[in-house]
Order: sequence, then structure tokens, then C-alpha cells
Amino acid sequence: MSTDAERVVIVGAGLAGLSCGLLLAAEGIPFSIFEAADQVGGRVRTDEVRGFRLDRGFQVLLTAYPEAAELLDYGDLDLHPFYPGAFVRTGGRFHVLADPFRNPVDGGKTIATPVGSILDKGRVAQLRYRVGSGTLDDLWKHPETTSLNYLRQAGFSTSMIDGFFRPFFGGALLEPDLRTSSRMLEFIFRMFAQGDIAIPATGMEAIPRQLAARLPEGSIYLNTPVESIESSGVRLANGETAAARAVVVATGPGPAHELLPGITVPGTFGTACLYYSADNPPVREPALLLDSELTGPVNNAVVISNVSPLYAPPGAALISASTVGIPDVDDPELDRRVRDQLTGWWGDEVAGWELLRIYRIPDALPRQEPPALSLPRRPVRVNKNRYVCGDHRDNGSINGALASGKRAAEAVVADLRAG
Repeated sequence: MSTDAERVVIVGAGLAGLSCGLLLAAEGIPFSIFEAADQVGGRVRTDEVRGFRLDRGFQVLLTAYPEAAELLDYGDLDLHPFYPGAFVRTGGRFHVLADPFRNPVDGGKTIATPVGSILDKGRVAQLRYRVGSGTLDDLWKHPETTSLNYLRQAGFSTSMIDGFFRPFFGGALLEPDLRTSSRMLEFIFRMFAQGDIAIPATGMEAIPRQLAARLPEGSIYLNTPVESIESSGVRLANGETAAARAVVVATGPGPAHELLPGITVPGTFGTACLYYSADNPPVREPALLLDSELTGPVNNAVVISNVSPLYAPPGAALISASTVGIPDVDDPELDRRVRDQLTGWWGDEVAGWELLRIYRIPDALPRQEPPALSLPRRPVRVNKNRYVCGDHRDNGSINGALASGKRAAEAVVADLRAG
């Protein structure tokens, strides 16, 4: 491999690395991205299996994310929104919890649902106002506690917390105990309130592919893992070296710590996602289905082909079922437990579904318990000419990954120009 001592090396072609590359390209700074996998995207990947599009774990884009809105062409992604609200299973059936500001008709029905009290639903409106007021910088300065303490202090009943917030935000944050920083809960709630929950028509991988397509040709090297960082650049797993003026590690927290042992990184939360094909969808709505009854391993499910028909071939439906944490059982047993739970929801038709794939994702999100976000933006500059980015440097979200990549690039540009 030819080397160029004037370039910047970015390790990892996930969202953070691609975001970093975009800003470096805009500033005219040459760079190379070395990616260990066979495609860009990091955790944001989509596999095609017999005409079905399977995201590697249930993932969505919140269109209100400011960094995503700035960097992405939403029209080109052909985004398909979810129903504004959720269907919550309690008392043996699903009940609609709609956003009354975006769906006034179903919002009126929400008042009568048995999830929480009328006072709880009024407090949701108060919460929406509180997290939507001021700037995002103002929000990150709010007092920090656990999400559970925050909700209790806001006056929500145990019924509302267990019936809605625990399955909804537990699924979004991948931990059911709601120990995550209240600042993260406020941020996510603000994003839900101000935009759509959506997926690109052809799968979540369309997001990193769009970013990669805007980078200089030949700047991304796939199937090229980096083994170590050297004084003059990086050493690749094949034994070659690549000289660089600066190195940006744009990986998850585990690999980042291996390459930069001095940095502090958080632990991670995991999830399992099972995909099933069916001749007919068990429900017709493009809605997130939440389980508050704790009858099995599934926290949330969705007929993803109801949201975007291109996720399934004509005449078929694609169902996604996700867990919080990764059950310590083998795939056949996990499949059996999930089917048992979903049979309680939709009856014997579940037995006829075909299991397409199970994804076990141990490092799906960084842990963010207080005081994790007491400093909402952790340093991206490690030492002279060494930088790190990823959602573990900002917050566990697509927005956090994009923002940290941008911050790392800004630090690189400032340092290189300062000499």
C-alpha cells in the first residue's frame, strides 16, 4: 500500500468516521479511512436475505436529530415514518398511546387507555413542553439523575412508568431499569416530539452509504483492519504501515481502548433481534408494539414491512422482535421463547412464520448512567495527533456518532493548521 505522510488516517467507517471524513474533505485535508469490515456503516448495516432487508438489530432514525438533518439528504433516503405513538400490550391486549399533538384523533382515545392515569397523560404534555423549551445546549445543562428518579420526581405513577416508559425508553436505551442519565431521556423525548421515527425505504445502511458516496473516490479501504497505532501512523493487520500526520480512532469503545489504551470508555448494552417472514402481517399499522406484561423476552416488535414495503418481497411480511439484553440461551431456545410470547399476542399463525435470522449485538449502545453525561461532550483529542470519536464520546445515538466525528475533524483541522 502506498503511504502519504501528509494524510490523516481514520480507523473505522461507521457513522462517526464517515462524518469526520466529510468535514476533512470539505477543508481540503487528504485522508484515508481503514475499515475492518466488508462494507461501511459499523453497527448501521443491512443484510439482504431472499428478498428481505434485515437491519442488523432494530434501528431507526429520528428525523429531528440536528446533526442528521444537517448531514443527510432525507429526500434521497426516501424516509418512511412510523405511527406517531405506540401500541402497548397490557391486560391481554394492545392499547393505543398516540402523540396527541401529531395525531389528535387517536390522541383523544389515549386518554381512556388503562396505561397510566389521566394525570399521567397530562404530565406527558408537561414533559414534552419542558424538554422542548430552550436550546439543546440548555437541555444538556439540566440537573442529572437516573431516568427512573427523573420520572418519579416529575410525578408519574408506577403504572405509567412500568406500563409505558420502561418498555418504550427501556427499548430505546437498552436497559429496563431506567438507570440511564435523565439528560439522555430528555434528549430522546425531545427528538421523538419534534420529528418522525423513520427508516430509509431500503434499509438503515442507506444512511452510511449516502455519506460514503460523498467522500473522495478511493479514500475508503474495506477489509483493512488496523492492528496498532505507531508513532508515524498505523500498522495494518497485514503487516503494512500507513504513515499519517494524525490518526482518528472512530470505532466502538472496546476497539478504541485497544488502540488507545489510555482513554476511558464506557461499558455497553446488548440486544438480540429476531426476524420472521410471514404470508400475512399480524397487524396492519406501521407502529411500534411494546410489551409491558413481561411475558417473554421480547420488549418490542414491529411489522417492519408495514413501515417500508421494500423491506419484504411482494406478498410477504417482515416482523422484527427485539430484546433488551441478550438472553443466555442458544438460538433454537430463544426462537422458541419468542414464538411462545408472540403466540400469546397473535395466536397459532406465529407457528407458521419462518425464522430468517437472529442477530446478537453485544455492543449496541454505550452505558450512560450518571454521571456519564455530566460532561455531554467528552474530549476527542487524546494527545498530540491522536483523536477518538464515536457515540461513546457524545451520547448513544446516531446524532451522537455524527456529532463526535465532526468534533474530531474540527480538532484535527485546528491542530494541523496551528502546526
